[in-house]
Amino acid sequence: MPVQYKPPEDGEPIVIRNAVFEKVPNKPIVLYILGDGIGPEIVSVAMEVADKAVELAYGSSRQIKWMEVYAGEKAEKLTGNRLPQETIDALQKYRVVLKGPLETPVGGGWRSINVAIRLLLDTYANVRPIKYVQGIESPLKNPERIDWVIVRENTDDLYKGLEWTWDSPEAAKLRKFLREELKVEVDEDCGIGIKPISRWRTQRVARFAYRFALNNKRRSVTIMHKGNVMKYTEGAFREWAYEVALKEFRDYVVTEDEVNKLYGGKVPAGKILVNDRMADNMFAQLVTRPESYDVVLAPNVNGDYISELAASLMGNVGMIGAANVGDTAVMVEAMHGTAPKYAGKNVANPTSEIRAIELLLRFMNWTEAANLLDKAITEAIRQRKVTQDIARYMGVTPLGTREYGKALMEIMETLK
Repeated sequence: MPVQYKPPEDGEPIVIRNAVFEKVPNKPIVLYILGDGIGPEIVSVAMEVADKAVELAYGSSRQIKWMEVYAGEKAEKLTGNRLPQETIDALQKYRVVLKGPLETPVGGGWRSINVAIRLLLDTYANVRPIKYVQGIESPLKNPERIDWVIVRENTDDLYKGLEWTWDSPEAAKLRKFLREELKVEVDEDCGIGIKPISRWRTQRVARFAYRFALNNKRRSVTIMHKGNVMKYTEGAFREWAYEVALKEFRDYVVTEDEVNKLYGGKVPAGKILVNDRMADNMFAQLVTRPESYDVVLAPNVNGDYISELAASLMGNVGMIGAANVGDTAVMVEAMHGTAPKYAGKNVANPTSEIRAIELLLRFMNWTEAANLLDKAITEAIRQRKVTQDIARYMGVTPLGTREYGKALMEIMETLK
C-alpha cells in the first residue's frame, strides 16, 4: 500500500552544496527514520532532547521541523517494502535525515538498507568522532589520550555488494573467465566478491578529510590501508590520497617523510601532518599509542573495523554518533546496530543518536545547541545518571531510556 508524506507547512529544506550547508532556514525540515529494534525508542528520545537544546539555545527563533519517513520493518508492515519508493523520493528531495539502526540479516535475505540509503544520497564520507569522556570505563590505561575522527569512504569497496554465491551461474561465469582469460585458478566452491576502489571516489573522500582537518584545527591525517597486499586497490587508495594532499592542500600539509628529512622530526607550526599506516599496524597503534593519531582516513571496510575498535577503546560503542556526508546530502545515525533483545524494554542508551544530532547541528552551524548536548552528556556521566550499559560498571542504579533523556534535559536547564 503506498504512503503519502505531508511536509511541515512552516518548514523549509536545507540546501547543501559541495558538502557545505549553504542555506539553513530557521525552521529546517529534517527527515527521520525510527529504525528497527531499539531504534524507535532511542530516536524518539534523541529528538526530544535535541529539541530542548535548540529551544534553550535559541528560544522560539529556531526549531527543527521533523518529518517521519518509513524504512525497515515499519515500512514493510505498512507498504510491503523495506525501502518504498515514496521514502526514496522524500530522501532525494529533502536530503537531510536522522536514521535509527536498521536490521541487515547475515548470510542472506535483503541487502543492507543502511548502505542503500548512503548510496542513494551519495554520502561518500562517513564521519565518526571518538573522544573519551571522563567517567566511562575504558580498557586503556590512559583513555584521556583518545581524540580521533574516523573518516571512512562510504560508497566504494566491498560494501558495494558485488558478490555471488559459490553455486550461482554468475560465480561459475566469473570463475571460468578468470581461469580462461586471466589464467587465474579459483576453487570451484568459491563465492566471489569484487573489491572496487576508484580514483575519483578516493580523492573526493580524501579532499573531505583534509578540509575537515583544516576547518576543525586537527593535527594530522593518517591514511589507513593494506597496500602491501592489495596493491591496486588499497595501495592505490594510499597513493591517490597523498596526491590530493600534495596537489590541492600543499600550503597546509607536510608529509611524514618531509618532517623527518627537512624539519628534524617536528611538524612545522600551522601544518597538518599527513602520513600513512598499514591497517594491521593501525589496529595495534591505536591501542599502544592513541595520542599519535587524530583524523584517520580509511577505505570502506577498514573504516568500519577501525571505528568499532576505536569506539570500544573509548569505552562504549553506544556513545558514538556518525554522519554520512555527501556533496548535497547528510544522513546522521547511531554507530551501533538494532540490539533487538533490548527492544521495547526502556533500557537502551540513546546517546549515540543524540551525538548524531549533535554532529548535524554542528554541520548546520547551530553550535550553541550542539555544545549544550555535549555538555549535558558529559555532566550526566559525572553525576552518574546513566543507562544500564554504563551503570553496571559504575555500580549505580541505571536510568531507563526515557528517564535518561529527561535527566539530560534537566541538566541542560542548569547549564543554560
